[in-house]
Amino acid sequence: MAGRGKTAVRQAVKVCAAALVAFGAASWPARADWRDDIGTFRIGIVAEPGGGNTVPGLARLTDAYANALGMKVEFVVARDYAALIEAQASGRVQYAVYSALAYATASEHCGCVEPLVAPVDAEGAVGIRSVLVTRDGRLPDLAAMASHRIAIAPAENVGGALLPLAGLSAEGVKIARDSAFLARAASATAAEIMLAGGEADALFGWEPAGADGQPSHSDGTVARLEAAGIPQASLRVLWTSGLLRYGPHAVRSDLDPEAKRRLTVFLTNLKSQTPDMYDLLERAHSGGFGPAAQKDYAMAVAIVRQKTAGQE
Repeated sequence: MAGRGKTAVRQAVKVCAAALVAFGAASWPARADWRDDIGTFRIGIVAEPGGGNTVPGLARLTDAYANALGMKVEFVVARDYAALIEAQASGRVQYAVYSALAYATASEHCGCVEPLVAPVDAEGAVGIRSVLVTRDGRLPDLAAMASHRIAIAPAENVGGALLPLAGLSAEGVKIARDSAFLARAASATAAEIMLAGGEADALFGWEPAGADGQPSHSDGTVARLEAAGIPQASLRVLWTSGLLRYGPHAVRSDLDPEAKRRLTVFLTNLKSQTPDMYDLLERAHSGGFGPAAQKDYAMAVAIVRQKTAGQE
């Protein structure tokens, strides 16, 4: 009898516990899905020069993103990167397509963005590096720059001016945009002509590079110099900068992880599954999208910080 009584009590307790769980579940407010929290997912993009507010294939791109996320998507066309940065920093857009320096500026501005993917070239290059190139041993090494004439591209040229100045400064080399040994050329091509004609002992140029840092010799300053008739054996690269990754597709850091996952899967498979859609989204680099991380933009951040310091 005592045993049956204890069993009955235990069963009653289980029934009560189950009832309480059921009651609690019914009374708790349902957790809102991240899609409900966002409502409409907005993607910010800067139109091509002269394109106004139009983006080729916008309707198809909108549908593709909507299918990937399972929610309503809207593209917001910004007049320039400054406007795009403000839109993402304020939360008006959740996703933005940036250049490398625009992304670094956004990161420094609000600390609220993170890269998802970035494009890759057909031959595997993921970005560029700056190079210091000399001809016929006119500049023996990096330490001798101050006593030689070094051609440099216009001040806003990324690979031939901004990147080498930031890269060398980060390595402790004394160099500034107005250093006496720098010969400012009217263009990157003019800097190459200065080296070819003997008006400069070396020049700052650029080269594409893969994720492992290895150069891709099919393009860049050395390839251009060789194409201009300078023998390969007479050219020597004395220094290379860190990698400047191509500009990313970036999201707000507070975006739900599931949304980030869905977008990353969609974008990294876009080239292989729907190449025509990829071509609408990325025209400069035809190798597809690869995952990107904040550390990939360390050189971009260094450039932005140096430019900011120079304006203060």
